[in-house]
Amino acid sequence: MREVNGDAPPRLYLVLAALFALIMVAAAADLAMDRPPTPWSLHVLAEATLVLMSLGAASYLAWGWYSALREVQSLEAEVAERQAERDAWKERAGRLLEGLSEAMADQFSSWELTGAERETALMLLKGYSHKRIGKLTNRSERTARQHSVAVYRKSGLAGRSELSAFFLEDLLLPASERPEEEES
Repeated sequence: MREVNGDAPPRLYLVLAALFALIMVAAAADLAMDRPPTPWSLHVLAEATLVLMSLGAASYLAWGWYSALREVQSLEAEVAERQAERDAWKERAGRLLEGLSEAMADQFSSWELTGAERETALMLLKGYSHKRIGKLTNRSERTARQHSVAVYRKSGLAGRSELSAFFLEDLLLPASERPEEEES
């Protein structure tokens, strides 16, 4: 059963409400079958109290179950909305990244990088260490370093920072979302 806000699971509210309703009906039936001579006897007051407490408890638990059910439905709707938002973002970003990937592939071709050097360049851009690149490509760390040096030499760039800047420095927020620059 699913919990809501750390409280008891919603179905437990319903089961307990039904149990208290059953106790209330049984107590009311017992009171009717006893046919007390006076409505103010201790027995009548005790059973009436039991009926009222059971009614209150059943109502409280039924309301809790209903509230938990509404909250679950609200959260499910919110999750569906966020998933749709995420999917739309992924689709938009995917189209843009596809264009960036093509532009990067064209640039790698103009630098005449080998397949291994292209792979290394991409991993450098992702921020992987030479050791990690070596593990991911089933090569030694030394080979990953050599490929990195070849990428820098062929591109005419001094290192990882310049490689990253070459591809990413023109990526800015849209003009409407950029913070205003302070004048010095």
